[in-house]
Amino acid sequence: MPWHMLSEQLASVLQYLPTSPLLLLAVLSLTSLLLVSVVLAALKLKMSRRIRARPQDGNLAAPYRSVDSPELKTMMFEECDTIDKLWSRAVGLYATKKCLGTRELLNEEDEVQPNGKVFKKVILGEYKWQTYTEVDRRIVSLGQGLAALGQKPRNNVLMLAETRADWMVTAQVCFKFNYPLVTIYATLGEEAIAHGINESEATHVFTNAELLPKIKNVAGKIPKVQYIIYMEASNNKPALTEGFPAGIQILSMAQVEEMGTRAENANRPIQPPVPDDLAVIMYTSGSTGLPKGVMIAHRNLIGGMAGQCDRIPGLGPKDTYIGYLPLAHVLELSAEMSCLAFGTPIGYSSPLTLSDQSSKIKRGSKGDASVLRPTLMAAVPVIMDRIYKTVMDKVNEGGKWKKTMFNVAYGYKLKLVESGSDTPLLNRSIFKPVRSILGGRIRMMLSGGAPLSATTQRFMNVCFCCPVLQGYGLTETCGAGTVTEVDDLTTGRVGAPLICNEIKLVAWEEGGYTTEDKPYPRGEIVVGGPNITMGYYKNPEKTAEDFREEGGNRWFYTGDIGEFHPDGCLKIIDRKKDLVKLQAGEYVSLGKVEAALKNNSLVDNICVYASSDQHYAIALVVPNHKHLKNLSAKMELKTDQWEELCNNPDLEKEVLKILHKVAKEAKLERFEIPQKVRLCSENWTPDTGLVTDAFKLKRKNLQSHYSQDIARLYGS
Repeated sequence: MPWHMLSEQLASVLQYLPTSPLLLLAVLSLTSLLLVSVVLAALKLKMSRRIRARPQDGNLAAPYRSVDSPELKTMMFEECDTIDKLWSRAVGLYATKKCLGTRELLNEEDEVQPNGKVFKKVILGEYKWQTYTEVDRRIVSLGQGLAALGQKPRNNVLMLAETRADWMVTAQVCFKFNYPLVTIYATLGEEAIAHGINESEATHVFTNAELLPKIKNVAGKIPKVQYIIYMEASNNKPALTEGFPAGIQILSMAQVEEMGTRAENANRPIQPPVPDDLAVIMYTSGSTGLPKGVMIAHRNLIGGMAGQCDRIPGLGPKDTYIGYLPLAHVLELSAEMSCLAFGTPIGYSSPLTLSDQSSKIKRGSKGDASVLRPTLMAAVPVIMDRIYKTVMDKVNEGGKWKKTMFNVAYGYKLKLVESGSDTPLLNRSIFKPVRSILGGRIRMMLSGGAPLSATTQRFMNVCFCCPVLQGYGLTETCGAGTVTEVDDLTTGRVGAPLICNEIKLVAWEEGGYTTEDKPYPRGEIVVGGPNITMGYYKNPEKTAEDFREEGGNRWFYTGDIGEFHPDGCLKIIDRKKDLVKLQAGEYVSLGKVEAALKNNSLVDNICVYASSDQHYAIALVVPNHKHLKNLSAKMELKTDQWEELCNNPDLEKEVLKILHKVAKEAKLERFEIPQKVRLCSENWTPDTGLVTDAFKLKRKNLQSHYSQDIARLYGS
């Protein structure tokens, strides 16, 4: 282009620019910001599409490894090959920093509900913190006190307690003194508790004061137990220590710590563990029967955490983690130990006190997240689903203007998030009240334990203004396997293999899944690496069935079905145990159907059931109180009593119609759609024995509990 023509065009553009220097500067600055944001969004989009893992020899049936580490990583830090060394390193680096925090109980009140029931409500104060040095002193004292009570290295110590700071202190004692820690879920039934205590042959049992009555009920069935050590109740009420057999001594944790400080006990030699020593025997939640004890060596946990921490950029003392999930679950245990290794303080909470709206928080007072204001948290999908439904209910209840504003802002930001951009102004205005539910500072969330729906994941991305890292792992793999990366903008997948393990797919012919499938290779997910555990405690048959040594590596056959995408990311698509063959030969994936129907606002929880001698599936549904009552009002039913509503056949039919509509929108096959439904008036909580602590369905328990209803729905 000739110079005179270019100068003419430039002049024609410049005539529209402001003549004021300040205004011109503002326009240029805004233009620069827009250009920078466009460039950054393009870079994010490019990074999101990068290759993250590859099969080792180009064969789609070969193990996939992360492209970030050609060799499997076995340790977080070269000098730390056992958990006690990891803790000692942290104490040396962060001695005076905050370590473990607990809120002070200021008051406890009875609150009468409209239906006459009385609920306990609490008013809690600020967090009180123990430093790394203070926690370390307690660890030594408690460990020496246990030794004075006859506890020997490599002899099991059992933990049956709810998540709290003293749980983690006790765990670190066991790791330092080489006492294998046996963990059992606090919500398990008496039979499962007695089974775990007896099978582990533990003589020393730790619990919290509130659970002493539960242990007393099985005290006559646990003959090897000599000491029960309890963590004192937060309300300082005296523990119920009477009525135990004469051979069992009940002591408080403070008493045992005091024993460890006495001159005759304080200097006992400590026998530290080696990498192959047993660190944890973690009993599973028992979703398919009596819980199995998974044997986890120090090197297994160290390897698993090395992989997990690689996916959490910037983890360190500036972060704050909120701990409220069961520490008997490998997800929470590994998350908390990783935080401590990097100097991240942990403030303890519970599902009943997590937010201002939590059921145990007195109205008008603050929940734990509002006080702690964490930057990191882990959550199981059911908790995120509840947050999503609660927020959307409040939006729909608001005025037309507020609802329209939220929906427009949500839709606008959703498109930008999917393209790699953000909306700082909307984050500080429209979405600020939603962010405040969890304290307003969350920068990253980790979801695990079950598949997270794309709808809920995007909601958390948009409203909480942070990435949600969806992970896949099992107790048998130390919770490690895959985790999505911060720059992955997709949903519905669980990410690429971690740098500590590799993953291969093995064809499952019966289910019709092979590595030759198009467009993606599919099969049973098999995980191999240093994080693969030692097997099941005192169960060599099951160990031989699920664990194998192949090609110089140890592998765990998960029973889950997945597919690898071209960028090396894994998607969970099915589970062997959830696949039921109907009478006519069609296969129904129970988990797939449940995931499709669960996001409807009418459904709080759902269990799909299918029998191989029937030609259709059925559904057990825990309906949402508010939405079911709204539906009954529209139908002009004469009662608003919950039991009567759930037993109303007309309401059952109406709910079934709604579920059919949702199923068709989700493009389920005709044979996958439940043909009959039972509305269940009882909430499924871990205490009922119908779901695990991670809120996974206990299908056998549900089938037994609702056997008469299932028979009715099948016309028996």
